[in-house]
Amino acid sequence: MHEWIRAVQKLLDFIDDHAKENPSLLNISYQVGYSPVYCSELFHRITGTTIKEYMAKRRLSLAALAIRDTNEPIVDIAIEYGFSSQQALTRAFQNAFGRAPAAYRRKPAPIPLTMKKFVLSPLNYSNKGDLIMKNFIAPSYRIEYIPEHKYLGAYKESETSAGKIYPCHDCDLLSGIVQSIKDSHPVVANHMAGWTWENGNRSYFYGTGVDADYKGDIPEGLELRGPFPGSYYLVFSHPPFDYLSENNRVMSAVEELAWNFDPTVVGYEWNEKACQDYQRHYPEVIGYQVLRPIIKI
Repeated sequence: MHEWIRAVQKLLDFIDDHAKENPSLLNISYQVGYSPVYCSELFHRITGTTIKEYMAKRRLSLAALAIRDTNEPIVDIAIEYGFSSQQALTRAFQNAFGRAPAAYRRKPAPIPLTMKKFVLSPLNYSNKGDLIMKNFIAPSYRIEYIPEHKYLGAYKESETSAGKIYPCHDCDLLSGIVQSIKDSHPVVANHMAGWTWENGNRSYFYGTGVDADYKGDIPEGLELRGPFPGSYYLVFSHPPFDYLSENNRVMSAVEELAWNFDPTVVGYEWNEKACQDYQRHYPEVIGYQVLRPIIKI
């Protein structure tokens, strides 16, 4: 199973890197040295979808982001992402998202994009002994100011017309909707999750921050909360690291410091009745951070 998961992740990486080229099954299977038939069976067994279905959804989602974020003619985007014509892109877009590409460009409401899939994770290898962290860096803390904002996200599991949404990293539907939200907050950005407190217990949420005057769409299953006032935060962090070999240890160390820290030693107290806690998890870019709001004593 270990070897199979690595092979499928290699296929997923190749498909994403070559989505515009619409590679053939033969070309895809060549990347891992398996026959096309075996490659297809293995991919479906590990991911729950076929190579053809996954590749079509990824090409459509990447085309949707190009429609949203560029002024490139839609016909050019259609050809660029492997569709035979603008009409073919429009049919696929309408079937997947319930609107035409031109209408989406005029008003880019949240849609369920298909995110790149990852089947290779630290959970697959936590007991394998083949991934060893060599140079652990102790987490540190600093103070950061986050201005007033609202938060658009999933705070509980919900059944929607598109499927089940729950506030976890492995909810592909939720991740795709969050990725499609254009008007994210400049500091509390897309996929910046966090925790709320109730009766001394933490509850996880996932989504994106938005401006305090946000009046855009609220997707089914998500809530718009706030506004949360501007506040200083203690940021407990670890610098960039290798996700597969270091993630579990890094997250544990940062959260151990964050949840047990006494803010009075730096002249503050927690401000979690007014503001939410946040989490930034971009291992190879900024590392891992837990942010807890504070107020001067």
